[in-house]
Amino acid sequence: MTAGTLLTVADLTVRTGDRTLLDGVGFALSAGERLGLIGESGSGKSLTALSVLGLLPDELHASGSIVVDGGPGNLVGAPERVWTSLRGDDIAMVFQEPMTALNPLMRVGRQVAEMIELHQRGTDRAGRRAATLDLLASVNLPDPARIARSYPHELSGGQRQRVLIAIAMANRPRVLICDEPSTALDVTVQAQILDLIDTTVRDHDTSLLLITHDLAVVSQLCERVLVMRDGRIVESGPVAEVFADPQHPYTRSLLDASTLGPGSSASGEHAVASPEESGPAPVFNEQPRPLVSVRGLGRTYRGSRSSLLRPPEPVHALADASFDIGPGQRFGVVGESGSGKSTLIRLLCALDTPTTGSIRFGGQEVAGAPERDLRGFRRDVSIVFQDPMGSLDPRMRVGEIVAEPLTDRTGAAAKVAEMLIAVGLEPDMARRHPHQFSGGQRQRISIARALITSPKFLVADEPVSALDVSVRAQVLDLLARLVREYQLTLLLVSHDLAVVRHVCEVVAVMNRGRIVECGPTEDVYERPRDPYTRTLIGSAPILGRPAG
Repeated sequence: MTAGTLLTVADLTVRTGDRTLLDGVGFALSAGERLGLIGESGSGKSLTALSVLGLLPDELHASGSIVVDGGPGNLVGAPERVWTSLRGDDIAMVFQEPMTALNPLMRVGRQVAEMIELHQRGTDRAGRRAATLDLLASVNLPDPARIARSYPHELSGGQRQRVLIAIAMANRPRVLICDEPSTALDVTVQAQILDLIDTTVRDHDTSLLLITHDLAVVSQLCERVLVMRDGRIVESGPVAEVFADPQHPYTRSLLDASTLGPGSSASGEHAVASPEESGPAPVFNEQPRPLVSVRGLGRTYRGSRSSLLRPPEPVHALADASFDIGPGQRFGVVGESGSGKSTLIRLLCALDTPTTGSIRFGGQEVAGAPERDLRGFRRDVSIVFQDPMGSLDPRMRVGEIVAEPLTDRTGAAAKVAEMLIAVGLEPDMARRHPHQFSGGQRQRISIARALITSPKFLVADEPVSALDVSVRAQVLDLLARLVREYQLTLLLVSHDLAVVRHVCEVVAVMNRGRIVECGPTEDVYERPRDPYTRTLIGSAPILGRPAG
């Protein structure tokens, strides 16, 4: 181990049976260094992190070398008591899904205090409580005392991730491993968490190993990068050099797939209008002969009681939405969790009834219409959902799934084969079950099922949020091609601004149940008028922005 090196991994190989999951992985992490580890699902990123923490499942067998500065030597195969002495003090980890990592039955404060108690045995109860509140305050959680009394389910996703960071930093570890720490978060919350990680490792001179599939995040936080594929490191070097001049074809493909950026100029900075340039925000995209026309749409739900003496507070999920979608148009809706996107989709697809307003499809009023009057509408509107595995029946074969929407089964097999070819799959795949496909292939199956009835209007609800970056680009390009070839009208809903910009001509921005801005996509992204739109665009990580 060279001077200044905290962690050295050499020839790390992990096997299960006759399968090799990690093959000769090696890297070094210096004091205070920020190292990014990128790759797609199944590349071996998380397995590498678990190896470094000594948390591999019993059925996996590791060989090679893992050495921590000042530790007992090679940790591969070391007994649990050795690893226990290192975890928390020398190496700590922030996991991807905080709801899984936190104990749902234990108050947050107790979980933080437990880490302090485990590694600082001389601290009394009052000292642990004070240290717990200090840690929660250090990760910018509001009202630490209230947070400490809360259970994980009572906190937002961003707050739960902050709690995990507080737990990881409880004993000032020398190495912090963050495994996809912001993947499941909205763009503004993601920016806050990434900024918090950056500040935390700087303030404590902690080394960072950041695991992610998002190259822009690595570009923002890290100085050096490792690229993994199929259990091997295929490229490594300074972030600026690797991203500017990638040597490996896989790295080049990742970079090509990541250039869906939400508004970067040649200088690598967002072109965002200043408040002085901003005028009143337009609220709908009026079309001369729209396919979909929405006016004054609102949905209010009955809320829960805060007291037995008070009536329930109404929840205004959607308020006064107005816009048109022209035939053949690709219309995007962006917004964070709770912005009203899902409510809008349910109303547009006649899966819920609005409290106020009108929805006209091809001139027919949809809002509040009886089901018998919606038969033609049901045929003309199809949905592609966010999670393909959740929307495909695992007991059915793919051919049955794709054919399911057909009311007339005459020639169904030929139609299924045609649609599978259209989405880039082989016709003989119709005999398989969903679990035999990758995530991207399952989403192609979902698209084939949505298009088999020859709809006019396709609604895509977060269709690529669960997919790796290169697969995401393939599915988006597929959607764009099919919209052109089948002359579809597309409504694409996403929290990812880059996804909408890549596909859509017009975008509506939603915030707290309202459309705050709507217009041509390039105009909205390059010259946003509403402060919330500017915040969204400014929060998205940009590929090429240097660390610091």
